[in-house]
Amino acid sequence: METMGTARRATAERVRDVRERLVAERDAWVSTGHPDHGPHLVPLWFLWDGRAVWMCTSAGSVTARNVRAEPRVRLALPDTFDVVLLQGEAEHFPDHEVPGDAAEAFAGKFGWDPRAEEEPFLYLRVVPRTVRAWRGEQELRGRVVMRDGTWLG
Repeated sequence: METMGTARRATAERVRDVRERLVAERDAWVSTGHPDHGPHLVPLWFLWDGRAVWMCTSAGSVTARNVRAEPRVRLALPDTFDVVLLQGEAEHFPDHEVPGDAAEAFAGKFGWDPRAEEEPFLYLRVVPRTVRAWRGEQELRGRVVMRDGTWLG
């Protein structure tokens, strides 16, 4: 996957590149907000299942508290030149209620199963409603590659 270059990509190419990165990447910056406590930003491991991003955090974390109060979240992949931003609402599942296939896929990707921990964990599932992607200034126009949950191009 090429991350540098000056050629402007067509929307279909951007969508393809985003989908490839969602499968290949490990980390995302997760931005949550709480009506009383304001914004919060943390990196979390994530799994892309082809439709949604799955993440896991301690059930007592600020991220868990925030999504319980305000489910709207934004996610960003870590590359600041090859930008991918996702926006959606987080569903949350206590570790003993998470769908088994999602938990197994998460454990398979990372070699760690939060369900086996003594401390309770909360799984977060985000189906993107909007995705923006661009490489450099020449791609700022047309950066929306998903709108209302539908891939464009």
